[in-house]
Amino acid sequence: MAWWRARAVSSAILSRLISRSGAAEVAAVSRRSFSTGNQFFTYDINSQYGSCMPLSAMHIQAKIHNIELNPGQGGKLVRAPGTCAKILKEPTEKGCLVRLPSGVEKWIDSKCQAVIGEVPSKGKKPKKLYKAGQSRWLGIRPTVRGVAMNPCDHPHGGGEGKSKSSGSHGKCSRTPWGKPCKGGYKTGPNKRKK
Repeated sequence: MAWWRARAVSSAILSRLISRSGAAEVAAVSRRSFSTGNQFFTYDINSQYGSCMPLSAMHIQAKIHNIELNPGQGGKLVRAPGTCAKILKEPTEKGCLVRLPSGVEKWIDSKCQAVIGEVPSKGKKPKKLYKAGQSRWLGIRPTVRGVAMNPCDHPHGGGEGKSKSSGSHGKCSRTPWGKPCKGGYKTGPNKRKK
């Protein structure tokens, strides 16, 4: 019974939020108190983790994530696990000052939407592979180092023992096809003094 009344009140609040406009009216409607027999509830939209709404409807010091840069564009900022941003100033018609996890303070349009709360950090973790066969089941072939090959197979191959300067190119790292793999070909001007 209590669940049904809470649902009815939340749908009434949502319909008023949609029909009205302005941050002050949204803030007034967002907090409702109602009682059911011996229980007393306070319904505050801003305390509901995971609810998505415009920045104009949020309060100062609210933790948010998945923030839009332009209205209707979709969430672009603060999406990594365990991160959140914080609203620093009261949202106005022009914009809202938000501190990002990097420490940068950014003005964002108040019409942009965001989700309340932190990004959940408990998610899908990479599975530990316990034997070589498990990576083969995933279609991953073995990776062989170039220095462990023969000179006919790789530019790093050959030499006596554990040789780093094997091949005709000296210490420069090469791809299996002979192209420089670290810095690429040198294309800048010659800086040697004449």
